[in-house]
Amino acid sequence: MKEFELLLGKKVIKVSLPEEKIIGVVEGKIYVPIVDVEAAIKEALHNPIGTPPLKDIVKAGDKVAVVASDITRAWVRFDIILPHLLNEINRAGVPDNDIVLIVALGAHRINTLEEHITVYGQEVVDRVKIVQSYAPIAEDFTYIGTTSRGVPVNINKEIVNADKVILTGGIVYHLMGGFGGGRKSILPGVAGYATIQANHSFCLNEEVGQGTNPKCISGKLDGNTMNEDMIEIAGMVKPDFLFNVVQTAEGQFARFVAGHWLGAWLEGCKTVEEIFGVSIKEKADLVIASAGGYPKDINLYQADKTMDNAVMACKDDGVVILLMELLDINEPPDFSGWFNYESLYDREQALRKEFTVPGWAALKVGELAKKVPNIVVTLPSNKEFIEKAGMFPATTMEEALALAEEKLGHKNYTILLMPHGANTMPILGKA
Repeated sequence: MKEFELLLGKKVIKVSLPEEKIIGVVEGKIYVPIVDVEAAIKEALHNPIGTPPLKDIVKAGDKVAVVASDITRAWVRFDIILPHLLNEINRAGVPDNDIVLIVALGAHRINTLEEHITVYGQEVVDRVKIVQSYAPIAEDFTYIGTTSRGVPVNINKEIVNADKVILTGGIVYHLMGGFGGGRKSILPGVAGYATIQANHSFCLNEEVGQGTNPKCISGKLDGNTMNEDMIEIAGMVKPDFLFNVVQTAEGQFARFVAGHWLGAWLEGCKTVEEIFGVSIKEKADLVIASAGGYPKDINLYQADKTMDNAVMACKDDGVVILLMELLDINEPPDFSGWFNYESLYDREQALRKEFTVPGWAALKVGELAKKVPNIVVTLPSNKEFIEKAGMFPATTMEEALALAEEKLGHKNYTILLMPHGANTMPILGKA
């Protein structure tokens, strides 16, 4: 027997497994973190990808809009990045009072001043004007055209009226758009509600009744209709510069990419693949995945990435065990409420009438639960919700393993472990 330690909430769960059954452990690549962060930021700004240095792009007299993510992306560490970026803009002759920081809420809720201080730091909050781009406030947006796929493009007026637009953010795998970061600062970040809805609806299958679009998945860019439309929308805005972050598996800075809003971002996506795209030789009968503990498993909306990655690594007749504490099982309400639809078909029809990202995520969870049995090691109080979501609750690993063997119907099974399932994407046959 071989012992493993997996995170469940803030606890460490020890599990002993027959060593001969284990065919792999999916972990992100060890990547040396950046030691001198300030020097690395300056290097990226002075030697960008596909554009002149930032100091040669902005000039005195420009009104500069810097787009940054909201509280949900605090892990990017804007409080470290933005002061250096602002200083570089200052050096080009643009004072702080000619810079506006646009909070790319998309359709997320409006953030508080305290959250701004948490995300951007007191220095940035004190230095520049902050404007929140909240999609439902229609009068804050202006129409700039329609995409080739028929999406009407409404963009925040602060962006449209700025002389220069600079995008910031972080790049990770994304369940719908393939990868986060880059063009997401524009759509959904600073786009109007109708634009977001129309673009995100590409994540539903073209054929009614078939659920989600199999082209709009994690790690896929080419042929991903949502991504391609997002790129077209960002191209209409013509951002002048981009600065994005890639992190290590441990949450430290791995790489800064700066320069052209598309070219630099694509380079960053390659680094995400390098770190978090993990090769597996074969799929397993049983996949055991932890989200990576709190806060990645605070609720199912956060932990659905783990579920998606685990099912990718599982045989079609296999079983998945998920370690997810789900302390706030009913949060957010605009996600959990979708499980009140008794069938996936009804869930899909409601989405087609009014698309929401939480609703799409709930549909995706339902599809994954239907594909293979998902056994969730979680709090006893979560039993009813887990069953309503189409999964099988367990309170201990021993209970989960016994149930898994029962569903597999045999003891001659293989095991794949994913200790950080929220971040690591298994790729079959990757070189």
